[in-house]
Amino acid sequence: MAKKPFRFAVQSFNANSGEDWTGQVQKAEDLGYSAFHLADHILGPGPALTKANHPEQNLAAIPAMAWAAAVAKKIRIGCRVFCIDYHLPVVLIKSAMTIDKLSNGRLEFGLGAGWITEEYAALGIRKDEPQVRIDRLGDVVEAVKAFRRDGMADLANKAVQWKDFSGVPKPVSKPPIMIGGGSPRVLRLAGREADIVSLNFNNRMGLIGPDGVAMSTESETRKKVNWIKQGAGARFDEVEIEIGAYFTFVMDDPSPVLGMFAKNFQMSEAEMRKHPHALFGSVDTICEELERRRELFGISYVTVNKDNIEPFAPVVARLAGK
Repeated sequence: MAKKPFRFAVQSFNANSGEDWTGQVQKAEDLGYSAFHLADHILGPGPALTKANHPEQNLAAIPAMAWAAAVAKKIRIGCRVFCIDYHLPVVLIKSAMTIDKLSNGRLEFGLGAGWITEEYAALGIRKDEPQVRIDRLGDVVEAVKAFRRDGMADLANKAVQWKDFSGVPKPVSKPPIMIGGGSPRVLRLAGREADIVSLNFNNRMGLIGPDGVAMSTESETRKKVNWIKQGAGARFDEVEIEIGAYFTFVMDDPSPVLGMFAKNFQMSEAEMRKHPHALFGSVDTICEELERRRELFGISYVTVNKDNIEPFAPVVARLAGK
């Protein structure tokens, strides 16, 4: 397994104003993060969001990405990840390639098959079975590659029927495709097609809860990396593996918060401490743990929530590019 240099990103769902959004992006850039991401969720407060147990996102991903690209100079801009069922593929792809062109090649193009059952239901969108949604994701990834190639973008698969046009604008360079997920089928697809594989919970329950966290422990993550390998074959060493450190607490004594999370997710403190989506402890402890996980799983790209932009910055300063 080739050892890739560390990269770090910030993910944010919300902003109080344009000034607030500008400040978040510029702070992430100034502190050495390599990318700034949104997610792609639509629901505002209400019963559906409560049932999904998901944080509110008050920004639409595409215009917020465009704003972020405009107010920053170096940081890459992305979405972890666009739900392909919420967008007409050609409009999503053209919008993304436009952001790449106007940002001089700073797009990371994240795509996923969708998972929040209550969001689909609230929006009146049919949520197909996982196999159908993941196959459709594969069709859209094929469409991204058709759109950005030279010549006609002609393509016919179940999700896309294009003919007699070229995809414009062409990206400045081929923006890396990120595919996110946690099931065998989507991770094999990601291994085969993506530049960046974003490891996530296995969201088979369609909401955030103990099941997804339990399906993402060290032993489960080892399985996920093997699924990526199965899809990637000989190109596995070219694939960058990313993960969201959703439960990150930079502190000298994390015992109280560690105990609380372990209890909430019904696992031992030792399991919770090593959980690949969690980081607890001092800067030294976290750096050592990230190096261990890179050695164990090949994870070199880590994303933290915007609330950790400053507390996590010493980790970024120490490990970025190492």
